[in-house]
Amino acid sequence: MVKIRTFETAQLATVYVAAIIEALITAHEHPVLGLATGSTPVQLYRQLVEFHHQGLHFSHVTTVNLDEYVGLSADHPQSYRRFMYDHLFSHIDISPEQTFVPNGQAVDLAAECARYDKILEAHPIDLQILGIGHNGHIGFNEPDQALQTKTHVVRLAEDTIVANTRFFSRLEDVPTQAITMGIQSILQAKAIILMAFGSDKAAAVRRALSGEVSTSVPASFLQMHPQVTFVLDAEAAVEMKMLGRDPIYSALEP
Repeated sequence: MVKIRTFETAQLATVYVAAIIEALITAHEHPVLGLATGSTPVQLYRQLVEFHHQGLHFSHVTTVNLDEYVGLSADHPQSYRRFMYDHLFSHIDISPEQTFVPNGQAVDLAAECARYDKILEAHPIDLQILGIGHNGHIGFNEPDQALQTKTHVVRLAEDTIVANTRFFSRLEDVPTQAITMGIQSILQAKAIILMAFGSDKAAAVRRALSGEVSTSVPASFLQMHPQVTFVLDAEAAVEMKMLGRDPIYSALEP
C-alpha cells in the first residue's frame, strides 16, 4: 500500500522528508541512505545541511547513489558525483569512503555494474530517496518493453535527454547513456520515499499510482513495495482526484 503525503508547498514537503531522514540517522548505528540527484532533492540536501549545522552528524552514515552519467569524470560540473559533493557531501561530516556513486568513466562498464551490485549487497539501503521523470522513470530506468533488475547501462530516452538540457550548455553536450541501479535493486530498500514537486510531474505521479504496474511506467513498480511514501506538493497532487484521493493534506500529518 503506497502512502501519499501532500503539502501546500515543496518547502513543507522537503522539511517532512528531512525530518524522516534525521530520525533514521539518529536511531540507527550505521544507517544507509539511497540518494538521488536532479532538481527535486536540492532543497532536501539544503535542509539536511542546515540540520547538520544544528548538530546532526553524518559520520556514521553510508550513502549509495542511484546513477551516474556515462563519460563524465567525477569532477565534471554536471556529474552526479560532483552534484552530491556540491550540494551535500562537502557540507557535512561524512567520509568520502562512505559515499558511493557509479563510475561513469569506467573502461569496462559491465564490470562497473557488477562492482556496484556488490556494493549494494554489502550496504543494504535503509531508506531510498527517489524523484520521478516526466515519463515515469526512476533512477534512469526508462520506459521499455522490459526493465533490468540489477545495475546496468541504459540509453537515455529522448525526452529525458531534452529535459536534462537545462543543466548543459547545448543539447549535444548531454550524455546519452548512464549507469543506473535496476528496479529490483531499488525495491530492495527497506523503505522508499518518492518526492515530486510541480504541476509538470502530476501526470507521471497519477500514472505511477493508477493501479496498473507496467514497464511503460517504471515508477508503477513501487506499488509492489511494502513501505513506499509519495511526498508531493499541491501542484504535483492535482490529478490525485482522478484516483479518488483528496489532493491536500495537513502539513503535519504523520
